[in-house]
Amino acid sequence: MVVWLEDSESPFPPVSKALKTPNGLLAAGGDLSPERLLTAYKQGIFPWFNPGEPILWWSPNPRCVIHPKELHISRSLRKTLKRTQYKVTFNQAFTDVIKACSAPRADQQGTWISQAMIAAYTLLHQQGIAHSVEVWREDQLVGGLYGLALGSLFFGESMFSRTTDASKIAFSFLCVQLNEWEFKLIDCQVHNPHLESLGATLISREDFCAMLSQYGEAPNTLNWEFSINKDSVLHFATEAGNES
Repeated sequence: MVVWLEDSESPFPPVSKALKTPNGLLAAGGDLSPERLLTAYKQGIFPWFNPGEPILWWSPNPRCVIHPKELHISRSLRKTLKRTQYKVTFNQAFTDVIKACSAPRADQQGTWISQAMIAAYTLLHQQGIAHSVEVWREDQLVGGLYGLALGSLFFGESMFSRTTDASKIAFSFLCVQLNEWEFKLIDCQVHNPHLESLGATLISREDFCAMLSQYGEAPNTLNWEFSINKDSVLHFATEAGNES
């Protein structure tokens, strides 16, 4: 049974109460305030709903994650990294990135990133909790992603590409930088082939929540500037021996 959150004070039920079908649906209602969102993420819960629907809260089992040190860089992506002229930045165009992520995809109808979601995560960005990665070519934004950082965990939300492999470039730079910063995990939420190609795997909800408890509360005083570059990412691929 899905719990209805009556107001901003309504607590989330234990994630063990989430439905098996649809996988992970836990609660509905509530709001998208920064306080509610942070409470959710710290418990392994995230919002995902279509415009016009009530807010739906999820905690799927198993959980799709990637350990930054296990990033997989394919042979084709390595070629793109070598040959393409681009610049990768943190937090230079958060609003543009989340709006680009909200645009309908060729294989989808509509979008789940509503204006309310954009406003909510923009507030978290202004508080230094939500972050974006941007990929630029000739000063044009061609790809990127956004998500949240809590302690030494990063919670990926969405990514987009306007040119070949642009979102994979953003994700590769993010993973290598987070590995440098000794982040333990990137939450990818729900499995898809795109994430699997980058090294994502599945773990149990119980293991994910254990990681949250252990690493989600650590102080985060990073300045969110890249200390790595293209050569660092290519070297990471070579050292990891993960080309294919």
